Amino acid sequence: MSPRPRAGLSRGAWAPAGLVVAAVVAADQLTKALVNASLQRGEERDLIAGIKLVNTRNSGVAFGQLQDGGTIVGVVIAVALVALLVYFARHAAQRLMWLPTGMLLGGALGNIVDRVREGAVVDFLKLPHWPAFNVADSSITIGVVILVVVMERGDRARATA
Repeated sequence: MSPRPRAGLSRGAWAPAGLVVAAVVAADQLTKALVNASLQRGEERDLIAGIKLVNTRNSGVAFGQLQDGGTIVGVVIAVALVALLVYFARHAAQRLMWLPTGMLLGGALGNIVDRVREGAVVDFLKLPHWPAFNVADSSITIGVVILVVVMERGDRARATA
């Protein structure tokens, strides 16, 4: 009988995570290109029920935090991505761990592309009383929620084993 592989060596989770990363980056960049092609920077259009399509830039992190943070923003992003990759490598075999990891990495990479290309992130969806955001931001937010659920389920499974 061969020894059971360690969780971090589970290669089967990396491929679906990579597909999620690619899908998120593609959707994010496509929507941003469409907004840039149809709206001038700073322009707004009403969509429905107070929701606006805007073309704005965010030099901070999630929802405008650390605006114009420069180097600190880069460091925060880099540390978060390294921590996520290390966690995923150690827990890749955990059921569904690939999904939030792919969503978080895809969202981060989508916004990094903007930072490299434009020096700031393109945001385009504006809800009432909420900062403008984009597909990458949505993927990160939903990815965090799913990550918490997946981690909690893993903790419960280990507790009952």
